[in-house]
Amino acid sequence: MLVVPLRLRAACAALVAGACLTMPAHAQNAQGYPDREVRILVPFPAGGTTDIAARVVAAELGKAWNKPVVVDNKAGAGGNVGTGEAARAKPDGYTLLMGTVSTHAINQSVYAQLPYDPVKDFDPVTLVIPVPNILELNPAFADRNNIRSVSDLVAFLKANPGKVNMASTGNGTSTHLSGELFQAMTGTRMTHVPYKGSSPALTDVMAGSADLIFDNLPSSMGFLKAGKLRPLAVTTAKRSPALPDVPTMAEAGIAGYEASSWFGLLAPAGTPPAIIDKVQRDVARALQQEDVKRQLQAQGAEPSGITPAAFKAFMAQETDKWAKVVRQSGAKVD
Repeated sequence: MLVVPLRLRAACAALVAGACLTMPAHAQNAQGYPDREVRILVPFPAGGTTDIAARVVAAELGKAWNKPVVVDNKAGAGGNVGTGEAARAKPDGYTLLMGTVSTHAINQSVYAQLPYDPVKDFDPVTLVIPVPNILELNPAFADRNNIRSVSDLVAFLKANPGKVNMASTGNGTSTHLSGELFQAMTGTRMTHVPYKGSSPALTDVMAGSADLIFDNLPSSMGFLKAGKLRPLAVTTAKRSPALPDVPTMAEAGIAGYEASSWFGLLAPAGTPPAIIDKVQRDVARALQQEDVKRQLQAQGAEPSGITPAAFKAFMAQETDKWAKVVRQSGAKVD
């Protein structure tokens, strides 16, 4: 029989005890998480694609966790207000952010100063949905000016520089930059009218206060189907399965044009990795449920659910890509 000296046994016991104190910290956080309400901050108003994505995720996580998961809309400054609040939240997993291509890939190139650092202040969780933007017009404006295609619109804009009002979901958003890129590539000029999100922007386009918008497809889908908006082209390299008859911008004559939006979950920097991994796994599982996939795809969104590491790499690529678009368009916000 092996006899272990008392002093060695005591040392081993101390090591085991120390390991029990340190190793289970993250595991314990994940195992007991969540034990109360979780908040998903949405830095845009209700009704837009950011809000749609957050509410789908909140509903599914609430069912999986048997705990309330609430959506908290904090709009303003192109998503910077709500994102800044999320960056300052306690990193315990009970405040998450539905970030966007604007808040985490565009704004640092467009705004002179941000109330957060998109890299240092956040830990990536997962990409939820990538979506196309769509160039859509007020139908009465389109009919009045005989605009049936992108080429018709370009001709009208060149004949009426600065006279067409282009709505967007806010300064520096992908809907704004999609329009700026369009103008840069076609040599046209519109008057940019920023709103605090998709819902108020779409309301004014449909009412005729603004003439057109490059909006995220999911937030516009219902209005497109109802004939309240006139689609001309999607901004992605491929057509959207949700609108197979609508051409891409390249097919419509703007060669090389490509822009898209995306929405993903992030946590305040320092959130325990085990919690981040749990959220990512549960979101990925929810997004692969057939009813959830059908719901999102019907609105022009494609469910994702990639790992935190993959999402981090994706955001880095998107930041570089949109920085080039900003330089090309010359868009800036003081």
